Amino acid sequence: MLLLSALLLLASHSIAAQRSDTLRLLILGDVMMHQAQLSHNPKHFFQFVRPKMQEADLCIANMEFSLAGEPYSGYPAFSAPDAIAHQLKEDGADIFLLANNHLADKGKSGMLRTLSVYRDSLQMPFTGLNNAPLIIEKKGIRIAFLNFTYGSNAPVSKSAPRLSILSEQTLSEAIDSAHRAQADLLIALPHWGVEYDLLHSPAQEKMARYMVNKGVNAIIGAHPHVVQDTAWIHNVPVIYSVGNAVSNMSAKNTRLELAVELNILIKEKKILPPTLHWMWCTLPGRLTNSYAMIFVEEWIGKRSQWKIPADYDKMMETYQRVKAISLCEGAARDRYRKDIQKGND
Repeated sequence: MLLLSALLLLASHSIAAQRSDTLRLLILGDVMMHQAQLSHNPKHFFQFVRPKMQEADLCIANMEFSLAGEPYSGYPAFSAPDAIAHQLKEDGADIFLLANNHLADKGKSGMLRTLSVYRDSLQMPFTGLNNAPLIIEKKGIRIAFLNFTYGSNAPVSKSAPRLSILSEQTLSEAIDSAHRAQADLLIALPHWGVEYDLLHSPAQEKMARYMVNKGVNAIIGAHPHVVQDTAWIHNVPVIYSVGNAVSNMSAKNTRLELAVELNILIKEKKILPPTLHWMWCTLPGRLTNSYAMIFVEEWIGKRSQWKIPADYDKMMETYQRVKAISLCEGAARDRYRKDIQKGND
């Protein structure tokens, strides 16, 4: 008994030492609020992933909607209840990403109200405006978060808050600003790519290489609503798309997603290889009565707990197939490309 207690004590000290030596980031995908979600309490959405969100030193979420007030609306012009932002902060989110194609859905007034909720009501750090990096210092590490979008679905008036639009020029300005601010590490979070395509586009790769050459240390993208492939460019990790976080989407591949964990060695100021946490967004009536994100590997073998077991089967088929493509396993990628080409013929 004494030996067991000693071993447990040593293990706890080892974990504590590891946590004190590292800075842990957790990056989530697109948080969406479709019309069907408006009738559900958002406190259920993150119930299964909340512990990991709260364990992270910094948890980052992409907020793909405006908080323009009532009447609330889903796609194509989102106006979500303030409750989703409040719930995310309570669940452990520390930074909101705003550079996406839906922030301006309700025009200038919607953008201004959204920023007021984040800045005044929640006092939540956010980024994605004015081509400016967000500099956060944690455990002695200064990190610059660079958030840019390919564009906006709705026109943005010149007098409205300025979305950070992705281009070599705007990126260069932001990266130079981060270097002037003496950031130790630069993490780019672009909103880009072709929707529903499981592989990145040549334009994404070109921009990723530009960012790496300018000194970015990690690239974690979003927008395609599916998980895209991963790569290394000159020892810099690139996850082209993490997919959604929570949404009402049910199209093929859109319910499988990633949470990307980045562990940073504090002393060396170095990012370790990313840990990819594969998740599944369950829809109401499948597993629970609400929407809920779950970690796939925690639920493998628990088919009997599904209200609709066929949804478990769908999760497993999607997970195995998309994971093979995302991790660049040649045969799976080749089959996927051939299927796409056949569909275009």
